[in-house]
Amino acid sequence: MGFELFEQDLLLLPQKAIFWQQQKALIAADVHLGKVGHFRKAGIAVPRDMEQSELSVLSDLIYEHKPEKLIFLGDFFHSEINSDWDWMVLWRSQFPKLEIVLVKGNHDIIDEDHYKRLNIAIVDELLIGPFLMLHHPLTGLDLQNAGGYVFCGHIHPGIGLAGRARQHITLPCFAFGDKQAILPSFGTFTGRIAIRSNKTDRIFAIANDKVLAIE
Repeated sequence: MGFELFEQDLLLLPQKAIFWQQQKALIAADVHLGKVGHFRKAGIAVPRDMEQSELSVLSDLIYEHKPEKLIFLGDFFHSEINSDWDWMVLWRSQFPKLEIVLVKGNHDIIDEDHYKRLNIAIVDELLIGPFLMLHHPLTGLDLQNAGGYVFCGHIHPGIGLAGRARQHITLPCFAFGDKQAILPSFGTFTGRIAIRSNKTDRIFAIANDKVLAIE
């Protein structure tokens, strides 16, 4: 779904990412690679192919939209290096010329030298045009005084929808407020939190392969 913000053209993707057309940038939050390996190492049975599947989705988006840069809004790799890191290294080798920037999140605890060897830049924040890329949402004066319209992740936002027969479902969503947009978690092996939205917010829910504007 196309969405214009500050005269910038954003394509909201059902894969829970954004393609920013003017910058030719693909933006995703909370991929949480390595979470499968983290749980398996702890003896919790998790299908091995989940990690490879998410890397495949990233690859498909790169082939389709041909971005010049890839921006991760924190929590790219879930924990310390484990067996899933090798899959990530192999994936990176397929796109050696693609600029990748990681805005550091609370789960990004791997020594930065490992990312530098893969030509992945790590920053605390990133200001591009009218947008300030962060991991954590801002509130209060911090949000009022931010140097740009904030793009962030961290809370894995969802929107609760109720049916006529008491059915209830929480769908991942993009939440655009007056000064801040919160992206859904790209990773499938994550939960989501139903957010409270203001009447002025623009909410876009993700249902299967569609992005739907919620009035």
